[in-house]
Amino acid sequence: MDLLLNAYSNNSEEEEEEPELKKQRFSIPSSKPEKPNLTLPSTPSLPISGRYVSKRQRQRFDSLSSLPSPLHPPSPSPFTLIGTILDSDIPRTILPLLKTKAKCHQNLNFIPEKLSLSLHGHTKAVNAIHWSSTHAHLLASAAMDHSVCVWNIWSRGQKKACVLNFHNSAVKDVKWSRQGPFLLSCGYDCMSRLVDVEKGLETQVFGEDQVVGAIKFSPDNSNIFLSGGSKGHIKLWDIRTGKVVHNYNRNLGPVLDVEFTMNGKQFISSSDVSGSNVSENSIIVWDVSRQVPLSNQVYVEAYTCPSVRCHPFDSVFVAQSNGNYVAIFTTTPPYRLNKYKRYESHGVSGFPIKCNFNLDGKKLASGSSDGSIYLYDYQSSKVVKKIKAYDQACIDVAFHPVIPDVIASCSWDGRISVFE
Repeated sequence: MDLLLNAYSNNSEEEEEEPELKKQRFSIPSSKPEKPNLTLPSTPSLPISGRYVSKRQRQRFDSLSSLPSPLHPPSPSPFTLIGTILDSDIPRTILPLLKTKAKCHQNLNFIPEKLSLSLHGHTKAVNAIHWSSTHAHLLASAAMDHSVCVWNIWSRGQKKACVLNFHNSAVKDVKWSRQGPFLLSCGYDCMSRLVDVEKGLETQVFGEDQVVGAIKFSPDNSNIFLSGGSKGHIKLWDIRTGKVVHNYNRNLGPVLDVEFTMNGKQFISSSDVSGSNVSENSIIVWDVSRQVPLSNQVYVEAYTCPSVRCHPFDSVFVAQSNGNYVAIFTTTPPYRLNKYKRYESHGVSGFPIKCNFNLDGKKLASGSSDGSIYLYDYQSSKVVKKIKAYDQACIDVAFHPVIPDVIASCSWDGRISVFE
């Protein structure tokens, strides 16, 4: 036995073990049956610095370090296909309407009457919704739960077509490209991300040093888009190069919204001025190419405006004010506020409430802090319809780009609704 022990003790350094381990090898096993271990296997303690570690132990630690930890489950897939984005299972009564151009409808002045669809898929507040103009059966939604959902509204099967989890923080805004099924989204991860929804691939990422809160494609060039963020910086991006074309800086507060005018040569920005005593920079009209403000004294009241929208035909734009009304301005110099006309029956109460015009511009829809959708007559500014949609605030409203009597909305509790 002594000869065997001496023989094993002369092994190479790589096969050497500590004395404690040798004692355990030759110890007599206990006669008591061991209790079954039902807990997860624990990871051995890491070696103490300066202490000898044999080759066998090093291999053991290396193999354990490569295993996934049960306490940290893998992150969800960035693209999850649940239904389909195709229009193959849409009813025949709806499909011809989606293929028809909006101007071909006899009456564009319909008013949504009843709830057609209630969609559940987000776990937190929905910040923005947007209809696709090229695939009119698809609606996109961006939420605080870090996800973007694509909904196939008239599908006979699964309404939720797919879920995009490319952002690792809350998503603030989402827009469809007019070049096809491409989605541009932005959020708290300081990124704007372009995704090919058909392929489920993220094609480009546009990084910034600020939370990106608003994005907008140019009306005359789908390769160009604006982004505005928490540090007051506004950037004009070119998708083809992935680089910034212009920067628009004027010591602004956080940018709440951006909107191109009809010709695409100017744009309007809305900023949070609550942190300063100067309200003149709340709304600014910019020259796109010259990168200079054309007017910064458009709105001098001490309210921030979480949303700005241009009229589809008239030379005016509206701004949702935290003063619980929608103000109206001209888009031609000197960009004056209409002091005799405003839309005021809904509430804002600090929420990022948005507003939108319908196809012919005769109706203006606004969300409200009381959970309702308010429909105003554009000319008279009177309320023509109030739809109670949610118990919590209604954040965004969007008229369908083709069918005039369809409007979608989203709420602070994560729900999405479609009214017809």
